[in-house]
Amino acid sequence: MRTVLLKAAATFLTIGATVASALFVTSHLKNPAAPLQPPVVNAGSTAAALGGTLNVGPSVQATDVEPMTSTYAS
Repeated sequence: MRTVLLKAAATFLTIGATVASALFVTSHLKNPAAPLQPPVVNAGSTAAALGGTLNVGPSVQATDVEPMTSTYAS
């Protein structure tokens, strides 16, 4: 009798969690017309998109250091 009660409680909790999740998701729908990515700053300029230049700030400097290939630390 105890196992049947335990199985019934587990089933009830599973169904309850599923219903609660479904209600939560349906009440928080996103705008389907929203863009997936932010717009490009110069969307009209195809030349910049194909081979434009990269401008970096004064704090970014080129070096001769070997590129980092791993971030593992022990």
